[in-house]
Amino acid sequence: MISKEEVVHSITKHFGHIPTQDQAMAISHLAAFAMSRKPNPTYLLKGYAGTGKTSLISAFVRMLAGMRIRFVLMAPTGRAAKVLSQYTGYSTATIHRRIYLFVTNADGITRMVRTKNKLENAIFVVDEASMISDTRQQEGIYSSHNNLLDDLMDYVFSGQGNKLLLVGDTAQLPPVGLDLSPALDIDYLKTAFTLTGYAFEMKEVRRQSLESGILFSATILRTKIAHKDIVPPYFHRSAFKKDVEIVQQADVYEEYLQQAFYSNEDEKSIIVCRSNKRANLFNKQVRERILQREQLLEAGDRVMIVKNDYFWMDDNSNSSFIANGDIAEVLRIVKTEELYGFHFAEAEIRLTDYPDLKEITVKLLLDTLEADSASLSEEDHQRLFEAVQEDYMDIPSYRKRMDQMKKNPFYNALQIKFAYAMTCHKTQGGQWPYVFIDQGYVNDEMLNIEYLRWLYTALTRATEKVFLVNFQDDFFLEESPINE
Repeated sequence: MISKEEVVHSITKHFGHIPTQDQAMAISHLAAFAMSRKPNPTYLLKGYAGTGKTSLISAFVRMLAGMRIRFVLMAPTGRAAKVLSQYTGYSTATIHRRIYLFVTNADGITRMVRTKNKLENAIFVVDEASMISDTRQQEGIYSSHNNLLDDLMDYVFSGQGNKLLLVGDTAQLPPVGLDLSPALDIDYLKTAFTLTGYAFEMKEVRRQSLESGILFSATILRTKIAHKDIVPPYFHRSAFKKDVEIVQQADVYEEYLQQAFYSNEDEKSIIVCRSNKRANLFNKQVRERILQREQLLEAGDRVMIVKNDYFWMDDNSNSSFIANGDIAEVLRIVKTEELYGFHFAEAEIRLTDYPDLKEITVKLLLDTLEADSASLSEEDHQRLFEAVQEDYMDIPSYRKRMDQMKKNPFYNALQIKFAYAMTCHKTQGGQWPYVFIDQGYVNDEMLNIEYLRWLYTALTRATEKVFLVNFQDDFFLEESPINE
């Protein structure tokens, strides 16, 4: 029988540093959690940027592997899963790909179903838990499934002796449409589910983290969020190192964008915007002025899928669907065509966050590329639905008609946007070496806690350098409020 002391020693050894007080407390909690025999143990490990949360989770996972304790790593998006895999060294799946299957029953009705969890006495580690929603998801003519948080809980605890570790940062943006992140609210979880839960938040920022201008600035923002202080300034120039730069001249900005995107390593950079309309503008500028692309879509373009799609993955694939937020590279345009009043391209793509998946040939819906909405608008979706349905009106049964529509490749075309510039919600969970944050239009009424969460989330997407683009002067202060 492994003792808690042995687990603490192992985590600390893999951690590789003398723990801060917060880190030592978290290590003790993680050890008790790993050894717990209570019903449905759930531990919420929350932490500010720079507190060492990432290093701690990596050490915890290595302890589990070393002690041959079963574990599963998950994250809400493909990019977040890729990040978790990189810093732990172990395979990570998205929550959707782990817990759902896309099946068609004997009546021809296709729906998402939660898979059977065959693991017992395993620890499930879920990173970026602030992104997990508790609202029901609707998938058009496909049967809707329960909300993600409910299904995650049911999946994990359907196996005897399983445990759940939820990791995240409460300062980041909550799921779209929500004010708070339900998966990081221990009181909510205890009310909604049958579990034994405990939460701990790491607030002590490591001194070496404050040597980073990015993390120093994130700490200032995090402090303002905690104190509900929305009054500028938000940044302190004296805290900036070489990793934070203010950009206010158009020619300088264009030169930096040239350096960032005119290369074979353009996946290292991202422009973070306040709106889809603003992201469309920057995507257009990057493609036309830097990449010199004249067609609406060309081979080499980087695109983001903006709606779940269950049609294009074949039965031999280890994934049952293509998820909202997945990033793809367009390898080849086979042909373009206009049908049902919309524009389509048949193209060969590669999902960049899943190197184990094969290249696939798909239909792409081009109308979403420049739409100001997050995906195809309700009005346009209804127009497409009605136009496609016209082809099947000879089928009297509505159910059978819908079943045939589900097999229509144009109705199932992937909805895409360019992925050089994105809204902050779309970047959440991912990391890029170089991040350009565009302030966009902001007035005094927009300066609220939600804006600070947006700014904090955007800032913490960067691993090497942040460019603050067109930020107003009163956002900056010369002195530093934190004693170094």
